[in-house]
Amino acid sequence: MRAIRRFTVRTVLPEPLAPLDTLAQNLRWSWHTPTRELFASLDPELWERVHGDPVALLGSIDPQRLATLAEDRALVARIGELDADLQRYLTEPRWYQNDFADADKPDAIAYFSAEYGITAALPQYSGGLGILAGDHLKSASDLGVPIVGVGLLYGAGYFKQSLTRDGWQHETYPVLDPDNLPLSVLREADGSAARVRLPLPGGRTLSAQVWLAQVGRVPLLLLDSNIVENDDAARRVTDRLYGGSPDHRLQQELLLGMGGVRALRLYARLTGSPQPSVYHCNEGHAGFLAVERIRELIESEDVSFETALEAVKAGTVFTTHTPVPAGISRYSTDLISEYFGGGAELPGIPLGKVLALGAEDYEGGNPAVFNMAILGLRSAKRANGVAQLHGKVSRGMFHQLWSDFDVTEVPITSVTNGVHAPTWVDPAFAELAYRHLDADQVESGQGWRLSPEEGGVSDVELWDVRRKLRGNLVKEARHRVRKSWLDRGASPAELGWTDDVLDPDVLTIGFARRVPTYKRLTLMLSDPERLTRLLTDPERPIQILVAGKSHPDDEHGVGLIQQLVQFADQAGVRERIVFLPNYDIAMAQTLMPGCDVWLNNPLRPLEASGTSGMKCALNGALNLSILDGWWDEWYDGRNGWAIPTADGVEDPEQRDRLEAAALYEILEDTVVPRFYDRDSEGVPRHWMEMVRHTLATLGPKVQATRMVREYVERLYTPTAGSARQLDGGAGLEGARSLADWKARVREAWPAVRVDHVEADGVGEVVQLGDRIAVTAYVSLGALKPDDVEVQVVAGRPDEEDNLADLRLLPLEVSETFEGGRYAFTGERALGETGPFGYTVRVVPRNDAMVGFTELGLAATPVQ
Repeated sequence: MRAIRRFTVRTVLPEPLAPLDTLAQNLRWSWHTPTRELFASLDPELWERVHGDPVALLGSIDPQRLATLAEDRALVARIGELDADLQRYLTEPRWYQNDFADADKPDAIAYFSAEYGITAALPQYSGGLGILAGDHLKSASDLGVPIVGVGLLYGAGYFKQSLTRDGWQHETYPVLDPDNLPLSVLREADGSAARVRLPLPGGRTLSAQVWLAQVGRVPLLLLDSNIVENDDAARRVTDRLYGGSPDHRLQQELLLGMGGVRALRLYARLTGSPQPSVYHCNEGHAGFLAVERIRELIESEDVSFETALEAVKAGTVFTTHTPVPAGISRYSTDLISEYFGGGAELPGIPLGKVLALGAEDYEGGNPAVFNMAILGLRSAKRANGVAQLHGKVSRGMFHQLWSDFDVTEVPITSVTNGVHAPTWVDPAFAELAYRHLDADQVESGQGWRLSPEEGGVSDVELWDVRRKLRGNLVKEARHRVRKSWLDRGASPAELGWTDDVLDPDVLTIGFARRVPTYKRLTLMLSDPERLTRLLTDPERPIQILVAGKSHPDDEHGVGLIQQLVQFADQAGVRERIVFLPNYDIAMAQTLMPGCDVWLNNPLRPLEASGTSGMKCALNGALNLSILDGWWDEWYDGRNGWAIPTADGVEDPEQRDRLEAAALYEILEDTVVPRFYDRDSEGVPRHWMEMVRHTLATLGPKVQATRMVREYVERLYTPTAGSARQLDGGAGLEGARSLADWKARVREAWPAVRVDHVEADGVGEVVQLGDRIAVTAYVSLGALKPDDVEVQVVAGRPDEEDNLADLRLLPLEVSETFEGGRYAFTGERALGETGPFGYTVRVVPRNDAMVGFTELGLAATPVQ
């Protein structure tokens, strides 16, 4: 067959309906209920068939129908009102403009991510990382934070999941047509598509066009290599998310990082928007953005690699999302050398400098590997994990980069993830809330504490809407189960049982997420007989809905899905437990509000954050989870249940058995009885107390607006200040000065040592309130006292003589000797009782560094 030439025919809207195109092209419709309701009203049946996609809807409505709609004055007026509302939303000052007054706040922030979950109509995500990135952009838009998103446009997204007859996951990759998506091409002044180009080994070039998705106020730039000027291999670089060989994935990450910076430059030039002063690298996939920015500065400012690196670091934030080394992109140094060595070497950036940025050059590291997370950490001024526990885990993971310091001092903080409430709160639940409460009462959570007499929501109303959401889920699940069985080869004649799958009055438990091994999809199957009894109890049954995709290369994960599906296929339980294929945003928006309990049972502490349970909590569901990720810090004993963990049990199978038994016990003894304990009105009052407490206490915390505010206040704004400090005008004098100082300190550091320490007032027993004085005699070699800080590091010693609960006391120069020797002295009153220990160390000090750990150097007394 001859090659097919494709083209797209666009609908021309009648003039009165023209604003519909603007409303459809801005992805605010994905979280703005009135706009979605408007599109649904144009043709409700067609709206269902196109799965709630306004662009597809407008492209499918018959022209005669459009002409009829254009004569509907009420409809035209409504369209005009929503168009005006969108324009106000896009232009009016918001939190960032009105309430955040820090002088250092950035004019623009670039946010890089390999995936974005904005809406099911734009399938550019695989799981939590993408959903988090999408919620980050949406919340930034709502707050008026000037973010520009950067990513890739994948021709087939992740994959579409179905099941075979015997329960195996089957993957297909439907090709997307960007012309039929809510996207526009970034164009030059002459109308031609703007291009980003990267050199490849062998004289090849990787070119990409830039698609623009408008996420409310936030532009999202998506690079697409499937263009005619590329050769066949280059056209396939953006074919699918997380697919292909290491070489293929490396080219994706080069295009995302280096190409993404070039796309930002194009966008700023063509739109007149400001260049970002802060670059947020969301996971290591985009780490090469640092190399591109270093290249730019070397070329434009004629500075050294080291100076350019300091300037780049000053303006970069790095967020790590993985709690396991296996989740990090790592490439062979030989492969990296192909792209940055020999004839591919960038001017002013020797191959060795690039390799050093990602080198695992520490004890236990692999010298043949280039680590993208380490690249992210070494090229960023500030770094964070995505929950408090994950920050702690990350500090342990990367401790070797700062091995001279205690693990608690590793400079990785945390900002706990959040979710975008307008996207994830069901419209029926939101309508109930705002019928009784104002916006402040909902946002603060305090409205859920009000009695009906005080204007609050009654238990009866709240219970009724929860049943409605459960009923919506049951209806949707029945449809999906039937369709799944038809796809698996079943005939309609054998599927009558699917009409009775699930029950809107049965305790409904949800479990949906990616399916790596550590998330333990099949923990619930540890005792099949016990689970069956819970599912089929004649008086107080439970029902479970499960969904999730496993990466096609993860054979064990795919096997776990088959185990779950084969259990759920059994005639005795299939009305009470179902697996719903092709988990995506559209499914989640019905699944999460409809569940009474959200189950999460990862292997602690391997859940970075997790946000699915947050979405459920905002709809009045309760969490039943291992104390991991965000649940570890926000579980309070009244907002759900914590599954006990078998910490210290080395045998993984035994640990699974113990934790599964604990899960069954909580369900049998607490969760199920409480759900079915009803009063004369049929309302479970104790259950509703927990629901209200969840809405009042978790509601404000789990919001992505809270998360984005934290990023702005704690990371973006200080980073913008650091970038300005090191800019220093022509020639990047601030960065040059810091780079020269660091080089001088590194060269001199071998001669730095603590020679002797004296302490007055210290004996075996010291009285509370006594003062102790410490004098440290230190050799600094070629360095001066202004280059260092001498610290007393005090804390509580453990059995291995390590210090915990560290406190620092800086010492001041008290005497100078010949040969670069100095005495440093300080004193402090003891303010607490118990065992105590201390040591003295010397660390580098420079006001242009974020902290004294930045160089990873510390000198302690010789043992």
